[in-house]
Amino acid sequence: MTAEPRPVREADETGFAVRAGVRLAFRVYENPGRPTVLLMPTWSIVPSLHWKAQVPYLARHFRVVTFDGRGCGDSSRPAGGESYVDREYAADTVAVMDATGTSSAVLVSLSRGDAWSVLTAAHHPDRVTGIVAIAPASASLIGSLAQEKQAWESAEGGIQYNRRHWLNGGYDEFVDWFFARMFPEPHSTKQIEDGVRWARQISPATLAATTDGRLASESIEDSCRAVRCPVLVIHGTGDRVRPHAIGERLAELTGGSLVLVEGSGHGVHARDPVRVNLLIKEFVGRVHPEVRKVVDSRPISRSPRALYLSSPIGLGHARRDLAIASELRKLRPDLQIDWLAQHPVTEMLGRAGERIHPASAWLATESAHIEDDAGEHDLHVFETFRRLDALLVHNFMVFDEAVEGYDLVIGDEAWEVDHFLHENPRLKRSAFAWLTDFVGWLPMPGGGAREERLTADYNLEMIEQRARLRRVRDRSVFVGDPDDVVSQPFGPGLPSIREWTLENFDFSGYVTGFDPPDDGEREALRRRIGVRPDDKLCVVTVGGSGVGESLLRRVLDAVPVARELVPGLRFLVVTGPRIDPSSLVHDRDVEVRGYLPDLHRYLGACDLAVVQGGLTTCMELTAARRPFIYMPLRNHFEQNIHVRHRLERYGAGRCTTYEEVVDREVLAAAMAEEIGREAGYRPVESDGASRVAALLADLI
Repeated sequence: MTAEPRPVREADETGFAVRAGVRLAFRVYENPGRPTVLLMPTWSIVPSLHWKAQVPYLARHFRVVTFDGRGCGDSSRPAGGESYVDREYAADTVAVMDATGTSSAVLVSLSRGDAWSVLTAAHHPDRVTGIVAIAPASASLIGSLAQEKQAWESAEGGIQYNRRHWLNGGYDEFVDWFFARMFPEPHSTKQIEDGVRWARQISPATLAATTDGRLASESIEDSCRAVRCPVLVIHGTGDRVRPHAIGERLAELTGGSLVLVEGSGHGVHARDPVRVNLLIKEFVGRVHPEVRKVVDSRPISRSPRALYLSSPIGLGHARRDLAIASELRKLRPDLQIDWLAQHPVTEMLGRAGERIHPASAWLATESAHIEDDAGEHDLHVFETFRRLDALLVHNFMVFDEAVEGYDLVIGDEAWEVDHFLHENPRLKRSAFAWLTDFVGWLPMPGGGAREERLTADYNLEMIEQRARLRRVRDRSVFVGDPDDVVSQPFGPGLPSIREWTLENFDFSGYVTGFDPPDDGEREALRRRIGVRPDDKLCVVTVGGSGVGESLLRRVLDAVPVARELVPGLRFLVVTGPRIDPSSLVHDRDVEVRGYLPDLHRYLGACDLAVVQGGLTTCMELTAARRPFIYMPLRNHFEQNIHVRHRLERYGAGRCTTYEEVVDREVLAAAMAEEIGREAGYRPVESDGASRVAALLADLI
């Protein structure tokens, strides 16, 4: 997975400003009538993509412009250090503003961008309404430039800033060293990997030229004194690239405000994006105030309110959440529940008469990103989750704006909310209950030592968060029983997942969200959908994303052989909301349907199901005591480890791999064997929803 993930928000306009023969790639995110925020380039070691956690949030509130600085991204890479002196970048900034029709803007910079923002504001005061300088890097402000010049030209330089080392095979070593220093905070693996990947898109010669230009630039001290617009400086006290003394001096010279972020490094905007996003928005709001109308009520005079967050991956979450909400209303009839959710969950909730929070329309969907990363029956879900980092920041920012006025938040695997509330506990404004049906990121065998290290790091971060900030969650509920939790460790030297979960969670038993059909109900449904008494019905379904299309095609290919083995075998193939049924070539006798909101009823009426290894669908079949074959997606640790462990405990289903049924005769034979099998499964709990509701009711 080397390609960049699709952006959370696409630009409304892209293009190039051209100045003195240098092409400067820009992106514009329109927001009519709102002030413009120009996210400045930084040192050419990274492109403007480093603002990925800021753009979607700021673009909902302001007009946003970004551009790749000369020497990186899609912009030109002129030769020679004279092309990269500070005044050239400042002139580029004005050229981009002209090309994008930006009369004035708040400039937001990182590191080297501080000098270019200051120069632009000092020489074009009518174009700059404010400056936010994050981790400013102008060494001239603290008198260390001469020392840096000496180290840069030294014949004895090590892996640090040294021309000879970069140009003689040491560039990759420098890059690894630099980003480890840029992100010194624990659990910064994703930020470091992003930086290293971007840096290796720049040649050592180009980056050396940018350093020549920086060291040849004049001091910006006098320009700082000339700045007349408001200035906010944000600097981490743990910055190992540029000391916060630079930020303090910049704030002093410009008369600006200073926010020191305790313990943060040089990339605070990427490592602590929620805090930085809020600081930027608050600053722009002060520079460009707007009249806001707020209607509030006294909590004691209104009914209690809960905001329910239902996971967008798998409609089974929505079904179980509806069941929990129904039981909760029995205990608290006065409770108002609003839902913050994505399509197709919102469609199911809407049909059930539930109230959808308007902010749901702002959420970025995860499904398209997941499909981008999927291969043929293959989804490396851990890596995909890591690549959703900017999307998860955006969706948390939506939640943070929507949550005001609620007494309880219920998060069913709302991973971003749980994580960022622990990162920003001051943003917790209500009771918070967390629901999940698995605990622990686990490595797949093909991932080797790297994946083992990364999953252990993610788990350790969670363990540390919970030990330090237990108050963030008022209730942690595992949707299942203790024996449903795997017993292996979180990683080398880390606790057992089961033992830790026992200490940190309440257990509700499984929640299906429906009552399994009895024989009479099953026969009635079969008659309603036209299944004759002597027919056998096989339901094939792959969940709510487009990842399962290859499995559907494989089953359809095996249909003729299966019918030879099982006379009267009928097939109902359910594609889900993101696969077009018309895209599948099939026999005329095969019924292919799209989204079925009551799919669980069809599963309860079938003689056999062929499914992926998702927990919800498999547990629905287990509860209905139906024979089924499940094929976990390759590299999907949850399906291959957590779900399979639970199903084996229930004695449910037949697990096979996609590779084992590559021959259609093999798959057809497996279907023929399973269709008559007695489903002697362990019974699935029927009171899970009421048990969860009881755990939630006392939080209101």
